[in-house]
Amino acid sequence: MAPGPDAHPLVVHVVADATDRDGGHVLERLEERGAEIDWLDRDDLPRHWDADGVDLLLLLGSERSAHDPRWESVVERESDMVRVAVGTGAPVMAICYGAQLAARALGGTSYRGDGAEAGWKRIDTIDEVLCPEGPWAQFHQDVLAPPPTSTVLGHSWFGPQCFVDEAFAGRVIGWQFHPEVTTATFARWVDEDAALVRAEGSSPAELKRQALANAVRSRQAAHDLVDAALAYLRVRTL
Repeated sequence: MAPGPDAHPLVVHVVADATDRDGGHVLERLEERGAEIDWLDRDDLPRHWDADGVDLLLLLGSERSAHDPRWESVVERESDMVRVAVGTGAPVMAICYGAQLAARALGGTSYRGDGAEAGWKRIDTIDEVLCPEGPWAQFHQDVLAPPPTSTVLGHSWFGPQCFVDEAFAGRVIGWQFHPEVTTATFARWVDEDAALVRAEGSSPAELKRQALANAVRSRQAAHDLVDAALAYLRVRTL
């Protein structure tokens, strides 16, 4: 069905590090669904962000930690955006660091875990639509503790992997895993963070092999997950 005369693009505000604006498969699918992307640099967020006219707030990952005191002011500014969004009815989609930050903004927390979780891992789930078992790409050492108002949909041995929250005017979904990551991006992460690879107990070659083996399947899985999340978040698309 063709869009009506009053149809307008899906307005998505994406918060990311200036050095890593890679939304991969997730942004690819959002753009296929009619999204118009407005990038926001984490280190230069507006003091008074206006959610009016924003159809979706997307928080991408980061190499930093949401609980690191060095980033306290940056974290608080982004947390304010999350609270504005849910308070005014704008839905929030969050990935890895973004999910940790969203959890903290709504009353949860995050912390450094024991070891690391990296590679393509299956997860234990109670919702195969919003949190399929995967395997999904993992690349983190931090653990999120969801807000008390949320429902956890999936876990791994390392911690919660997906939560949803409907306690506010706007719905929230956060994934600890990385549905967005492409093979090339994952290989770059492996090359750039030898410490995390060592903490996981694997090898760069093995992690890159897993990325290649899952390349085709993970793209389609990410697209399906975005579609499911948009439906859950009640985001209208063209």
